[in-house]
Amino acid sequence: MNFSDLFFLYAFLPLCLIVYFISPKIKYKNTVLIVFSLIFYAWGDAWALLFIILYALLNFSLGRLIELKRGKKSGTALLAAGLVLDLGMLLVFKYTGFFLENINLIFRTSARIPSMWVPLGMSFFTFRTVSYLLDIHWEKISAEKYLPDFLLFTSLFPCTVAGPIVRYSTIGSELKERTVNIDDMYQGLTRFCVGLGKKVILADNLAVVVDMFWKNGAEFVSSVDTWYAVLLYSLYVYFDFSGYSDMAIGLGRIFGFHFDENFNYPFMCKSIAEFWQRWHISLGTFFKDYLLYVPIFGKMRQYGGLFLVWFCTGMWHGASWNYIIWGLYFGVFILIETLLGKKRLKKIPLAVKHIYTKLIIVIGFGIFRFTDIRQLGGFFRSLFFFSKGGFIGKMFPTYFMNNIFLFLIALVCCFPLVPFLQKKLEGHRTAQIAVGVVWGVFCIALLLISSLLLVNATDRPFLYKQF
Repeated sequence: MNFSDLFFLYAFLPLCLIVYFISPKIKYKNTVLIVFSLIFYAWGDAWALLFIILYALLNFSLGRLIELKRGKKSGTALLAAGLVLDLGMLLVFKYTGFFLENINLIFRTSARIPSMWVPLGMSFFTFRTVSYLLDIHWEKISAEKYLPDFLLFTSLFPCTVAGPIVRYSTIGSELKERTVNIDDMYQGLTRFCVGLGKKVILADNLAVVVDMFWKNGAEFVSSVDTWYAVLLYSLYVYFDFSGYSDMAIGLGRIFGFHFDENFNYPFMCKSIAEFWQRWHISLGTFFKDYLLYVPIFGKMRQYGGLFLVWFCTGMWHGASWNYIIWGLYFGVFILIETLLGKKRLKKIPLAVKHIYTKLIIVIGFGIFRFTDIRQLGGFFRSLFFFSKGGFIGKMFPTYFMNNIFLFLIALVCCFPLVPFLQKKLEGHRTAQIAVGVVWGVFCIALLLISSLLLVNATDRPFLYKQF
């Protein structure tokens, strides 16, 4: 089930909201959310239901034991066991095939590569529980003592499948007590509609155009077509993933939860480091807080930590070499910026910084796109004018003109126009109310347009759902 399914929009979610808001106490409201979250998670896969329940029970028990033995060697041993179990399951489920495939390649063996079942959203909820166990060990939080609340934390459907990576420290208190007022409902519903519009109106249509260019591979696509396609693909990934994050944050707000932001207009960045402070923020802060300064690198921990973070960033996204290359690619540019220092970077003209960052980002998304290394090589040949399809193909003029409005709307939506308007209207109460009404009507229009587009649409799941 997807947030952009008509069944979810007009059956699952309305029923969940009705039952939730007629429930009298927080205990019953949480029970409603647990039931609907488990149904959502296990939709079409009964094994997923069993897995998420057992996974929650395991980490709940580990959290209690780690807190009980905190400050003792046994507590550290329990933490290590918990991390090995959680991360070990992630490695086994997600990366077994990748490791065996490369072992076969290196040693020229023919070991059978099993088709592994991967629990939906495992990369996201694994990091959620890892942060939970570490925060208990570091005395940042207390362990959850009520199993149903921990099960809700683990399975909460707005953020389980594709993030954001919501930490217990963020919503732990709201599991016990939360309220929802008119402003929460307005902010949550409008945010959800914006995310739906990003996904259905922009991302899905951008994906159709990109697929037309690369449906037969990248090697025979002309250089100009390749640049256009990778630019559209970059916009597609942004609107698909940020659209999901908007929908998740909006749903959380409707139910009284306040998730941290996951995107902050990343294409406004002036450096690669700034891009990653604005893109998939919950993943970046996770690595910063739990991995960047690991002590194993000694005096070189800054550079060793950077390498480890970007290697893991790539690996986290998928069991394929292109993701590892993608992570290290960004790591190299962040290292270069670190070595240059802030003073030197400030001397670079603003226009140059914007051009440099956008080129690096867009090329990076090309690496992200092609899991087949041969296709990735073909992409780079086409990108740098060694394409077998020539400099400019027949597709570009037609597809550019046919999709010019989609392209321009997508570009405009990359700019922080709404925050800019909100800032301008500070202190003007009447104008704020008027704009709020117009914005609400606009979001209803987004919902209706998206719904109409979904009637005959081909199912196109959220990209980050696979991670």
